[in-house]
Amino acid sequence: MSVPLTNLNRLKGALNAKQKELLRGLKNREGIVIEQAAEDIDHVQHAAEREITISKLNLDSVLLRSIRAALLRMEEGTYGVCLHCEKPIGQKRLAAVPWTAYCIDCQEADDQGKFDESPVPPSKP
Repeated sequence: MSVPLTNLNRLKGALNAKQKELLRGLKNREGIVIEQAAEDIDHVQHAAEREITISKLNLDSVLLRSIRAALLRMEEGTYGVCLHCEKPIGQKRLAAVPWTAYCIDCQEADDQGKFDESPVPPSKP
């Protein structure tokens, strides 16, 4: 493991705190309740607010999965190693984004769609 134990404990604490925060937020589903509105404009506004809330819940769910995966990698002893190139992830990157699974170079490549984790073999004609 390339992460010093003191940093690992600090990062684990940060991941656990963020996980608790997200779990509290994901339990709050008030924003997705369908409200009846007398006016069409109110109905449209409620629908837009509901869509924003649903999008935030989806993003929070994705982040929660990333945090849980990072905690699992800590338990397995693979935390701090890029899942794509298997090189150590920089300490500054881990401090900024402790749930990251990729080094900065691989993350940039992934964001640009330059690598695929499960390549599909070309089909035969």
